[in-house]
Amino acid sequence: MFADATSLVLLVASVLLFAGVLASKLSSRFGIPLLLGFILVGMLAGTDGIGRIYFDDAELTQFIGVIALSFVLFSGGMETRMKDIKPVWKEGVVLATLGVAITAAAVGIFIHYIYPPFSVTHGLLLGAVVSSTDAAATFSLFRTRSSTLKNNLRPILELESGSNDPMAYFLTISCLSVVMNPDLSFWSLIPNFFRDMAIGVAVGYGMAKAMVFVVRRINIDVDGLYSVLMIAMMMFTYAICQELGGNGFMAVYLAGIVVGNSRFSRRQGVIKFYSSVTWLMQIVMFLLLGLLCYPTRIAPIAGVGLLVAAFLIFVARPVAVFVSTVFFRNLTVKDKLMLSWGGLRGASPILFATYPIVVGAPNADTIFNIVFFISCMSVLLQGTSLMWVAEKLELMIPTTTVIRGMAIELSESQNPIATEVGIRPGSFCVGQTLSSLDVPVNLLVMLIERDGESFIPNGNTAIMSGDKLYIISDQMEKTDSFVDYLTSN
Repeated sequence: MFADATSLVLLVASVLLFAGVLASKLSSRFGIPLLLGFILVGMLAGTDGIGRIYFDDAELTQFIGVIALSFVLFSGGMETRMKDIKPVWKEGVVLATLGVAITAAAVGIFIHYIYPPFSVTHGLLLGAVVSSTDAAATFSLFRTRSSTLKNNLRPILELESGSNDPMAYFLTISCLSVVMNPDLSFWSLIPNFFRDMAIGVAVGYGMAKAMVFVVRRINIDVDGLYSVLMIAMMMFTYAICQELGGNGFMAVYLAGIVVGNSRFSRRQGVIKFYSSVTWLMQIVMFLLLGLLCYPTRIAPIAGVGLLVAAFLIFVARPVAVFVSTVFFRNLTVKDKLMLSWGGLRGASPILFATYPIVVGAPNADTIFNIVFFISCMSVLLQGTSLMWVAEKLELMIPTTTVIRGMAIELSESQNPIATEVGIRPGSFCVGQTLSSLDVPVNLLVMLIERDGESFIPNGNTAIMSGDKLYIISDQMEKTDSFVDYLTSN
């Protein structure tokens, strides 16, 4: 029917991409996380699905997945505002390191006891693979909705999901090394962690400064080439960091944060370009992971997968959160419960599960199938109920406000940006009314939290020291400018 293989490949690719975009629309309408929709399309197109496309190349999936994850992390870093993560960076980093290690150990020991074919080492390998929360799932879940969370919980979850992939990657590679070489000990690999992270931080920060320096000074006639230049430097960042023995994922995520919080011409254009390309990368990665999965191979391990998923969601993750954050007095029990439920697994664990397959590790296929099952269960259960849990814990910032007695609901099509800002003692706005402040057009102060109680303000409401203002706008630049205005002395 087709004259050459090229037209056939392009046809199949276009149909899969179209189906992926359609799945994203349906998943948004019915409240199903995007990740699940994309993966389902891949599974339906695969050997066990209606498409009957044979695909069994874990190495190619890993190669494309690493590139896609680099885009996701860099783009997520660029869209992370330093103002948001600065107050919570300690919590995020502890969850991304100690929290990941506790999760991996707990899951590894649990599966060893309930599934005899797995030794302790193999159990720890599976625990390491599934230990990280997923950046793509978390970023897409929050940034496609107009809702946000109180007490800076959203920045904590986003920072954790963006920065814990390096830790999970290190644990996966370390456990895999021990599985393939039993003479090695875990303790001998600990120095490698500090080396990998140190190199990752150094390369990421250094390359980010170089990116900003180059973009500010280079003069390119075609605006679109600035984004291409940034892609080249992002890929170079990952590659050179890996070659130097560092953690490339850490490097690209940190570089994204530094670049995204720097000022340079065409910044918004670069961020929007990366957002579009990242969506393409996510769709391709999810489709490939779905194609690589054979539902008939998952069925035999569904029982074990269900037990491990339940243990991970209801035991291992909460224990990791509560233990990791025990010294952070600013986090309440409700906050920690929300952080526990917000630990979505997704594409990152499935991608890391391809590493044992590529090197031919024992039980590699079983590990992949169990991790795939766990990730799908996590996204299906936690992803669909995340906002509901936030409402039950009274941690949701309302997406409706009241103007002259009329309730106004902000829809997703308006792309609102909700931000929480605390008023410090000494701020110039303390004692002033809202009507006396220079509030930009299309920006609303929709809620004020004072002494543990929330109320909807009006023009005569006076700002007090210690207030938390919840503001919403459809323009990030106006939001940033107003936050700077409120927090100035």
